[in-house]
Amino acid sequence: MAARSAPSCHLRLEWVYGYRGHQCRNNLYYTAAKEIVYFVAGVGVVYSPREHRQKFYRGHSDDIISLALHPERVLVATGQVGKEPYICVWDSYTLQTISVLKDVHTHGIACLAFDLDGQRLVSVGLDSKNAVCVWDWKRGKMLSMAPGHTDRIFDISWDLYQPNKLVSCGVKHIKFWNLCGNALTPKRGVFGKTGDLQTILCLACARDELTYSGALNGDIYVWKGINLIRTIQGAHTAGIFSMNACEEGFATGGRDGCIRLWDLTFKPITVIDLRETDQGYKGLSVRSVCWRGDHILVGTQDSEIFEIVVHERNKPFLIMQGHCEGELWALAVHPTKPLAVTGSDDRSVRIWSLVDHALIARCNMEEPIRCAAVNVDGIHLALGMKDGSFTVLRVRDMTEVVHIKDRKEAIHELKYSPDGTYLAVGCNDSSVDIYGVAQRYKKFGECVGSLSFITHLDWSSDSRYLQTNDGNGKRLFYRMPGGKEVTNKEEIKGVHWASWTCVSGLEVNGIWPKYSDINDINSVDGNYIGQVLVTADDYGIVKLFRYPCLRKGAKFKKYIGHSAHVTNVRWSHDYQWVISIGGADHSVFQWKFIPERKLKDALHIAPQESLADSNTDESDSDLSDVPELDSEIEQETQLTYRRQVYKEDLPQLKEQYKEKQKSGTSKRRERAPGNSIRLHFVHGYRGYDCRSNLFYTQIGEIVYHVAAVGVIYNRQQNTQRFYLGHDDDILCLAIHPLKDYVATGQVGRDPTIHIWDTETIKPLSILKGYHQYGVCAVDFSADGKRLVSVGIDDSHTIVLWDWKKGEKLSLARGSKDKIFVVKMNPYVPDKLITAGIKHMKFWRRAGGGLIGRKGYVGTLGKNDTMMCAVYGWTEEMAFSGTSTGDVCIWRDVFLVKTVKAHDGPVFSMHALEKDGVVALWDDSFERCLKTYAIKRAALAPGSKGLLLEDNPSIRAISLGHGHILVGTKNGEILEVDKSGPITLLVQGHMEGEVWGLATHPYLPICATVSDDKTLRIWDLSPSHCMLAVRKLKKGGRCCCFSPDGKALAVGLNDGSFLMANADTLEDLVSFHHRKDIISDIRFSPGSGKYLAVASHDSFIDIYNVLSSKRVGVCKGATSYITHIDWDIRGKLLQVNTGAKEQLFFEAPRGKKQTIPSVEVEKIGWASWTSVLGLCCEGIWPVIGEVTDITASCLTSDKTVLATGDDLGFVKLFRYPSKGKFGKFKRYVAHSTHVTNVRWTYDDSMLVTLGGTDMSLMVWTNEMEGYREKRPCDSEESDIDSEEDGGYDSDVTRENETSYTIRALATNIRPMFGVKPHLQQKEPSVDERQGVVRGSRPPVSRAPPQPEKLQTNNVGKKKRPIEDLVLELVFGYRGRDCRNNVHYLNDGDDIIYHTASVGILHNVATGTQSFYQEHNDDILCLTVNQHPKFINIVATGQVGDSADMSATAPSIHIWDAMNKQTLSILRCYHSKGVCSVSFSATGKLLLSVGLDEHTITIWRWQEGAKIASRAGHNQRIFVAEFRPDSDSQFVSVGVKHVKFWTLAGRTLLSRKGLLSTLDDARMQTMLAVAFGANNLTFTGTISGDVCVWKDHILCRIVARAHNGPVFAMYTTLRDGLIVTGGKERPSKEGGAVKLWDQELRRCRAFKLETGQVTDCVRSVCRGKGKILVGTRNAEIIEVGEKNAACNILVNAHVDGPIWGLAAHPSRDFFLSAAEDGTVRLWDIADKKMLNKVNLGHAARTVCYSPEGDMVAIGMKNGEFIILLVSSLKIWGKKRDRRCAIHDIRFSPDSRFLAVGSSENSVDFYDLTLGPTLNRISYCKDIPSFVIQMDFSADSRHLQVSTGCYKRHVYEVPSGKHLMDQTAIDRITWATWTAKHKRFLGHSPHVTNIRFTSGDRHVISAGGDDCSLFVWRCVHMPH
Repeated sequence: MAARSAPSCHLRLEWVYGYRGHQCRNNLYYTAAKEIVYFVAGVGVVYSPREHRQKFYRGHSDDIISLALHPERVLVATGQVGKEPYICVWDSYTLQTISVLKDVHTHGIACLAFDLDGQRLVSVGLDSKNAVCVWDWKRGKMLSMAPGHTDRIFDISWDLYQPNKLVSCGVKHIKFWNLCGNALTPKRGVFGKTGDLQTILCLACARDELTYSGALNGDIYVWKGINLIRTIQGAHTAGIFSMNACEEGFATGGRDGCIRLWDLTFKPITVIDLRETDQGYKGLSVRSVCWRGDHILVGTQDSEIFEIVVHERNKPFLIMQGHCEGELWALAVHPTKPLAVTGSDDRSVRIWSLVDHALIARCNMEEPIRCAAVNVDGIHLALGMKDGSFTVLRVRDMTEVVHIKDRKEAIHELKYSPDGTYLAVGCNDSSVDIYGVAQRYKKFGECVGSLSFITHLDWSSDSRYLQTNDGNGKRLFYRMPGGKEVTNKEEIKGVHWASWTCVSGLEVNGIWPKYSDINDINSVDGNYIGQVLVTADDYGIVKLFRYPCLRKGAKFKKYIGHSAHVTNVRWSHDYQWVISIGGADHSVFQWKFIPERKLKDALHIAPQESLADSNTDESDSDLSDVPELDSEIEQETQLTYRRQVYKEDLPQLKEQYKEKQKSGTSKRRERAPGNSIRLHFVHGYRGYDCRSNLFYTQIGEIVYHVAAVGVIYNRQQNTQRFYLGHDDDILCLAIHPLKDYVATGQVGRDPTIHIWDTETIKPLSILKGYHQYGVCAVDFSADGKRLVSVGIDDSHTIVLWDWKKGEKLSLARGSKDKIFVVKMNPYVPDKLITAGIKHMKFWRRAGGGLIGRKGYVGTLGKNDTMMCAVYGWTEEMAFSGTSTGDVCIWRDVFLVKTVKAHDGPVFSMHALEKDGVVALWDDSFERCLKTYAIKRAALAPGSKGLLLEDNPSIRAISLGHGHILVGTKNGEILEVDKSGPITLLVQGHMEGEVWGLATHPYLPICATVSDDKTLRIWDLSPSHCMLAVRKLKKGGRCCCFSPDGKALAVGLNDGSFLMANADTLEDLVSFHHRKDIISDIRFSPGSGKYLAVASHDSFIDIYNVLSSKRVGVCKGATSYITHIDWDIRGKLLQVNTGAKEQLFFEAPRGKKQTIPSVEVEKIGWASWTSVLGLCCEGIWPVIGEVTDITASCLTSDKTVLATGDDLGFVKLFRYPSKGKFGKFKRYVAHSTHVTNVRWTYDDSMLVTLGGTDMSLMVWTNEMEGYREKRPCDSEESDIDSEEDGGYDSDVTRENETSYTIRALATNIRPMFGVKPHLQQKEPSVDERQGVVRGSRPPVSRAPPQPEKLQTNNVGKKKRPIEDLVLELVFGYRGRDCRNNVHYLNDGDDIIYHTASVGILHNVATGTQSFYQEHNDDILCLTVNQHPKFINIVATGQVGDSADMSATAPSIHIWDAMNKQTLSILRCYHSKGVCSVSFSATGKLLLSVGLDEHTITIWRWQEGAKIASRAGHNQRIFVAEFRPDSDSQFVSVGVKHVKFWTLAGRTLLSRKGLLSTLDDARMQTMLAVAFGANNLTFTGTISGDVCVWKDHILCRIVARAHNGPVFAMYTTLRDGLIVTGGKERPSKEGGAVKLWDQELRRCRAFKLETGQVTDCVRSVCRGKGKILVGTRNAEIIEVGEKNAACNILVNAHVDGPIWGLAAHPSRDFFLSAAEDGTVRLWDIADKKMLNKVNLGHAARTVCYSPEGDMVAIGMKNGEFIILLVSSLKIWGKKRDRRCAIHDIRFSPDSRFLAVGSSENSVDFYDLTLGPTLNRISYCKDIPSFVIQMDFSADSRHLQVSTGCYKRHVYEVPSGKHLMDQTAIDRITWATWTAKHKRFLGHSPHVTNIRFTSGDRHVISAGGDDCSLFVWRCVHMPH
């Protein structure tokens, strides 16, 4: 047996030889204590050069690859590789983990950096997007994340001189980041002409926005802002790997082996060339430098660490060496001295002193080394090489003795014989050669029995035998020295082996886990004296086993530190140390062995604190040394809480089924019934699988749970109140220290924990998102601020919460076995314990993680199953109760003593147990003060109810109010008085499903029968107790009272049934005719003459009650019978079967009848419990395939049908419920199956049974008149009604708009051919700099500018244009956005948006200023109303995908006056943000996405997302906070209004209830406003306004507008409400109305716009004025007193705006657009001067050279010429059917050229008058015409077309000019081309023009219908 337990000795890591220089950089620093911190393998090392001592941090589970030092130089952050890599922040002095940051990166963490004050940490991942992530590391919380770059990032740093700025660099890029809100926005560094674009390897930030970076070619690049300003060439001759900034300046180190020091302005100070120093060598490459004062630390590629003192710079001091790149396999120990020898693929062999911890010799060989051995006398060292040779050296001077090559494959193992005469050499070609040492290594023999490569060898002590292991796991024996194989087992039996390093063999069977690949243990070494065995495996683990170790799956202790494969492990010659070597990490670990006798003194080295548990006794063996699990616990561990369908899945399921059902739901469906039910009392308590779930509240009520209900029981009044917020089984309950709040955790796919108030029964916070399947334990901290929870997923995740905020603080995996209980330390809020199967763990919080240590049992006990735990009276003390009835006492993590307390498991503590005895102990468990046995005899005389059995198993205990409260496994709750009497308070059925339910014919009592083999009678009247109970031989499924109430029939599970006296429950008679379950049993009505008994074997037997004989059998059912009902006459039976058949039989003989379905409801039924047939077609839900209706029951007045189903819903339907998917009221209280429902005899109560939750619930029936609405009344019907109040084109358009996203924009015209920028191969500057965004190159469509271009001002030297500044925008986005015009500054300014700019427009002057930080269309805008946040605006934009990159949808919060961005929120709304709203305090922001219509709440100043959830399955238009609230808001959308509450981090919603108004139906809601006393107003598509009180519709303001109500505005100061709608101007009506606070009276305003219909999209009210934004892109100010309208902003209504023309001499310009208007704009006066309605969409427009005429080309092929002075038509003509693309006057005003998409250009001679006859046209144009230009002499025309070609034609003949030389001579009058790019428009800038004198540029937008006027900034002369 001994071998099965872990050895009691221990290893302690003493030294690690090595340093990770390969693939890592900047990982070596001085700490504040002048120690050196670095890492190797999976260990962080802190080395003290003064004391030559190492300390280790071992919190990582895999290779560490990055390290950062906190600015105070004590804390260190390290990042690792792995599938789920994490970052640890730890203290280099105490080696404690301070914080763990996880769950964000994948693959690994490549770089880390702290900011200036050390509060934030930035990390870069190794994933494909190289994610950059910023952490608040103390809280373990991610602040922001963004994709870093498409290629590797090598270094990242905070700008220490500017807050919120970072710089990252890597493969061919450098990026400058800005952190704002939760958004990290990068700008790429511009290399320009100053330096080559190349890979940047390291960087350092300096003052004045300077950044220094080291490049791959050895130059240093100096950046100012994002531009490269200079380079320092040749700083190093090869790549610069490391740059370190300190007070004196900068140190750089490169691949050329040099260190350079620079002063603060980067002037060189000195160079140190390490290759030239005495320790140097060729090829030395520096990976890390650290400069502090006069010391410089240097780490090299080859794992050395040098320390250089500046004034002796040519004498570097080597403080650490290790093996370099290449695997490390060879390890041998010296037979007599404390030396170890290692050899590696780096071809070096090294000898280490284990005492001095230093390298004492090193020798480089020709070949990579794979194994080593030292002879017994310590003189010769043999090395096996990878090429098949082996070499023997003398140990003292490393000179060669021999070099022999007999083999071609690698030598993997060699060993000298114990007498020193032979050397055995094992090769990968599966042979072992034997050489004689004295004979200069002559070959004596070979062993050839193996079929695979040789892995291990061992000699016998007498050197006569050799055993080998090979790659197949075979163990073979050979006789020495000849090498003959020994096959006789007897011969080998007595052999004693000199060493044991073989991995297979009887003695080491136990090292193998039960199921494992044979090759994953690489090495073992036996210590015969200490009887321990050490092993090394592929998982980086070193383990200690007992030796010999005979049975598979033995226990062990494990040690981590190596990262991946541990290739070899050996004991030192005197067994003081274990040496292990790592393959890929090239490191040598030296462990101190601490034998058992020393352990007693060395308790301090107990449990190693680490995330991956070191020092565990885990093993895969069956737990032979753990006592048998108690049956009950065994049962409980088997329970699974998985569900096929979770309640969370229902909405999606419904959606899927609705798709399928689209056609079927045409019938008008019944309304839901008028009655409603209310939960009144619940019999039951969940004790069978829960513990410690029963408490006294502050006021002495009792709180517990059953099914999905939290129950508060008042024992004085015998009443219950219920928390009904859960939707599935509650599994645990904890009470707040102040005893007023309760936390409950439930089952679910993403299970929730609710914290609720026991007084108000309202949820305070709901936590979710981190557990799976369910939450099995919760506990509050002593201060009540935190909560810890444990999940029932496979790793039993533990989460620590700040529950009020709903924030996860920390998370860890608990254990793979079940955890029963979690307790927070009452003295230290950061500590907790968990107890469970074979498990007691002590945890403490570290940032975002928890660090656990197993309880250390020592010799006192064994690892028992802990059932309960509590903390003692100091922070170190803890008590736990075990499954064997002991109580363990712990101090810190050590077991101090155990006390035998009970003879059965201890289930609960204050202290308590299974043996049915409550024991009261003193506070140190020294003595037992008193015991209380729970027996019937002890029940107090007045106690109601009956105790089922003596000494029930006790599951919960609680002290308070002078009593002890006890919960038992049988579902009873008892109160024990301190003096002894016991009162029974609550009881319910025990474990096992409950199906049988019957209500008494004339008394308020009911009977239940259950699989727990009891029959119980319950009183439903006020006493609410169990009147009688009787044990049955078998469980039962059904029961029924006789019509006179005297007899009770019970059907049992074995096919028998009995009749009992209803008062005494004594047997009257019993029958056993069937084998299967009896599923239903019914007395016939009236005298009860017959009894029908239905069974699962598909028969119904009919008995005559008086004669006790079977008189008939009903046959013909194909499946088991589920329900039976009699008709009133007692002649007919209605039957339901499992195959969904509805059958009818005649009584008493049982003859089958067929009755047409129409007739069924005409028959008078005595009872109705059927779930099939026409009358109850509507009760089957949409998702009928997933769920079954298990029971139904009709009221005696035949109006209301109650049903129960598999998902735990109780529903009420109107009877009969015809037509599919009837409307209903739905109630949740049961958790899973509702097995039965019954109305009482007078319909006053409904009784329901929960199958697996064993609860009996009593509901009171509230009749139709009784109108007190309660929140649990839910009237959701499965399918929403189709009719929603009409159709409106504008609403439909808005709902269906698919927004173009700039990053994904495609070409607006169908071009073909080769693009011009692909024709000319010279890339533009912009492209070289890589600023090309999206798919459109910033080059013109035109060929290069021609030499000759006529300009108007020939004489003046023209100044080139340097920049454009946005000066004016004519445009407002009204067509598909709402509520996006607001007043600021008391009405002086207005703010609105168009395209991607936010516009602040001064009402008086018309001047505009712009917010231009958005990179795509703005869709919504709101203004913060709180006085603390004055002029703060939030705008939301569209975007492509929610990947948090710069093009993702985002919300910007900015100051309207100075345009400063305060915060940017990158959101997970995947297409864009369509609504934003600030909360009452202004601190929260609500946003709605276009995607899945998600609703998100942000704390915008921090950029933190608080809560998010899908709002609705269709479009949500607006969501707004109530003006007085930070937690309540309302969302409206397509057939949807929802009332939301923010609880913690969870959003709770209630649908608006319509049922109170008779003909109300859910319409599409478009706008929302608010009134006092929780009134809400919503505007609908039909023009009505609905008024809601809370979430119930209380009245409708009919026809508030004639068309849809698009906008509503609540004025905060006086509560008046403005509405805006779509309506035709009429005498009394107007599109804008001002209402009183309750929407009773209104005043209408007309908008004098001259439109046929006014459609208002936005309203806002200021001082005496109303601001209106219309669908026609006007913004109008209406005076409240005089109703005067002042149009402030005008714009085109529909885009694209194709035509654009500047006046030849004045600052006017014309625009023509798809909306059929041509508008004339004045730049100086900033307004629209005139507009002409053409009646057709216009495409192009052009001024004549004198400016007196305007030509307009139309989309329908017509063109019109207007006179500018009168805007009268001079002439018009239509010669083409397709759109005119360009129209031009010739410079001499004689010709007009008209280019169309019919691939033609027509010429007209204007001198011939307004008849406009075509004089000729150009032929052979290959594609549609885009633009045309005349030559200066009007004789040639140049045409650019859709195939990217330019053609030149003669005017007016239209002849194609082909001669290139002639073309080159032409001087052109105009040239249309594009230029440098400015953002502002949405996708597609359709046209662009200079105004006269090049003062302005006008650009026209496609989709955004906006005109931008840019002022040109000219370069100075």
